[in-house]
Amino acid sequence: MNAEILTLDEAILRFGREKRNGLRVVFTNGCFDLLHPGHIALLEQARALGDALIVGLNSDASVHQSKGVGRPILPERERAELLSALECVDAVVIFDAPTPLETITALLPDVLVKGDDWPADKIVGREQVEAAGGEVVRVPIRKGYSTTELLRKIREGSAAPRMEA
Repeated sequence: MNAEILTLDEAILRFGREKRNGLRVVFTNGCFDLLHPGHIALLEQARALGDALIVGLNSDASVHQSKGVGRPILPERERAELLSALECVDAVVIFDAPTPLETITALLPDVLVKGDDWPADKIVGREQVEAAGGEVVRVPIRKGYSTTELLRKIREGSAAPRMEA
């Protein structure tokens, strides 16, 4: 079953605290501009921490604001469709703000997940999730994968990075 692309209100109706019936809801977020094995590993690790994974997806405007000219490569709807096709993803919520704070505060997931390349004190929504009794988990990122690095290699005509053995 494919995940659904939901508005924040729809996600609250489906995954809000009073609707969970004991399900452990996990949330992570990102641009997911060019889906690569590093993204897949993070999403699978996140999903393993609970019963449902909601992915907050930066809108085109917020990607452009944070990443600059030429980004995103794929429009938000296409990025959302790719994410929703993944077995480990239960829902995708597109957010337009520079950060997912409003989305996280509205959903208050049981687990907030970011890659371990993020310092714990810089994880947006950490305080809100922990104050509500949830936990923040930093999962190991797969080295050698970065959308920015992939785009640099494409522009330079270099070979793509290879997965570490």
